[in-house]
Amino acid sequence: MAQDVAIRGDMIRLGQLLKLVDLVDGGGEVKDYLSAVEVYINGEREDRRGRQLHPGDIVRAGAQELRLVAGPA
Repeated sequence: MAQDVAIRGDMIRLGQLLKLVDLVDGGGEVKDYLSAVEVYINGEREDRRGRQLHPGDIVRAGAQELRLVAGPA
């Protein structure tokens, strides 16, 4: 079952999301993480840390599944 992750505004970048949910500690680790772990956005493989994500998107990173939801503005 997917874990809901609330984001501010209408967009977050993949690298920011990975930091937000503590899958990486800092921006420098994102590139290495994306090389080592298969990440899927709405079922499609993704390796760009700058990929824009929006509420409703489903992100699967390894065994973790995240569903983006709109949070407080």
